[in-house]
Amino acid sequence: MALALEDKLKRLEETVKTLEVEDLTLEEALKLYEEGLKLVKTCEEILKSARQRVEILSWEGEI
Repeated sequence: MALALEDKLKRLEETVKTLEVEDLTLEEALKLYEEGLKLVKTCEEILKSARQRVEILSWEGEI
């Protein structure tokens, strides 16, 4: 089951905090960084889709 936007943002925050605080190996840090980039991309796609839906609904409301 796919995570909701809020869950993805929470995971992204946890990932950033771990990268900032934890003493990680280079490989661990790179893996978390990659996960973070994927989360950012997914969140951006979700928000873009929501923005498009709002624009469509706003346009339909003007008819």
